Amino acid sequence: MTLRDLTRPVEDGMATYPGDPAVSVAEHASMASDGYRVTALELGTHTGTHVDAPSHVEPDGATLGEFGPGAFEFDAHVVDATGLDPREAIGPEAVPGTDADLVLFHTGWEDRWGTDRYRAHPYLSRAAAERCAGRGFAVGLDCFSPDPTPGSDGGNGFEGYGVPAHRALLGAGLLVVENLIGLGDLPERCSVSAYPLRVDADGAPARVVAEFEG
Repeated sequence: MTLRDLTRPVEDGMATYPGDPAVSVAEHASMASDGYRVTALELGTHTGTHVDAPSHVEPDGATLGEFGPGAFEFDAHVVDATGLDPREAIGPEAVPGTDADLVLFHTGWEDRWGTDRYRAHPYLSRAAAERCAGRGFAVGLDCFSPDPTPGSDGGNGFEGYGVPAHRALLGAGLLVVENLIGLGDLPERCSVSAYPLRVDADGAPARVVAEFEG
């Protein structure tokens, strides 16, 4: 079996969703001065590769602490959503008719990480998100969000769009995994584990690993 890490490294000063806390990875204790090493981490619950819990956008939604370990293990189906224009919607026809637990939308946007262009990623249309929710699919993507991310280009028309994809998925009690990497290296079907930090919150950074034959 092959294991493929789909997790973006946590690094000092790394990109974050607009308005989220900045990320700091700093030396707290050093071998030279203290005889041991400790690193101080400062980050938000939606830093890097992470899992969204329903409470992220739903007033009465479940927090991560309400999910057992098995909830983060998936039979995944990978959808090729590359070739889309910036801020182009992924339509409901892209949602597979499958028996999977998780649909991974490979947009190819990971290559734009750290630039303003990363904000202009494709996104799930409301109809696509609702179809995923209706079929019981959790969703993972290699971009900031299943909804449009506000950009630095001002009048892009998306700042008032809201988060209908989040609400469709999280409102159905499903999980969302964001800022994945390496989806283009996966076969169409694989197993995925997406274990977040054990914190009873609206989301948390996660180590996400795919397993497949080959």
